Amino acid sequence: MTLALTVSDDVRALAPGFTHVVVEASGLVNAPSDAASSALLDDAARRLAGRLAGRAPHEDPHLAAWRATYTAFGSKPNRTRNSAEALARRALADGGLPRVNRLVDVYNAISVAHLVPVGGEDADRIQGAMRLVRATGQEPFHTVAGGEAVIEHPDAGEVVWCDDEGVTCRRWNWRQGVRTRLTEESVEAVFLLEGMAPHCDLAAAGAELAEQLEKFSPRARITVRAPVAACGQA
Repeated sequence: MTLALTVSDDVRALAPGFTHVVVEASGLVNAPSDAASSALLDDAARRLAGRLAGRAPHEDPHLAAWRATYTAFGSKPNRTRNSAEALARRALADGGLPRVNRLVDVYNAISVAHLVPVGGEDADRIQGAMRLVRATGQEPFHTVAGGEAVIEHPDAGEVVWCDDEGVTCRRWNWRQGVRTRLTEESVEAVFLLEGMAPHCDLAAAGAELAEQLEKFSPRARITVRAPVAACGQA
């Protein structure tokens, strides 16, 4: 499995420091959250608290860089936070991190521990290649509102990940669509770790993600594709 990912020139111009790591996995075994995945989330929250040392998540240099990028494409970072900041805030709150399923728990733990946005997509549900672009505003985005399936559209100029069928994640890494999300039936996945240089170490985060995926799915085939700057195809 090799999924092509591209970054548009418009996005490169907006955020020249953008970089990403792709982790591809085949033969995964997913399941409901369990004691092992829950422990991983708890450990990530402890690591986060140690890293921040009393600071708010948005005061971390990497998350501050993401906030600046969100502002640059017209998004309000206090209202629509990047996924790493949103998870970090939950990790530090009384309710703690959500338990979703083992695969989602694993990549959420890596996101929190390293303070980098991490997303996971069901590769079997991706149509064609994935592209990071500035939206026209016409692209469909499958989501849920009030318990009902709905199709929304991004704002014109919004940065989105999309495939041939529509948007897979809005506002760069703010909200994932339901069409390609990882479920307990998912066996093929692509994980995307995103950073703003020079404030992050995606190589370490990618290596740890691969290690944890192997622990939960020992027979899976996992490939880590090296960090890539915003210079076209990954």
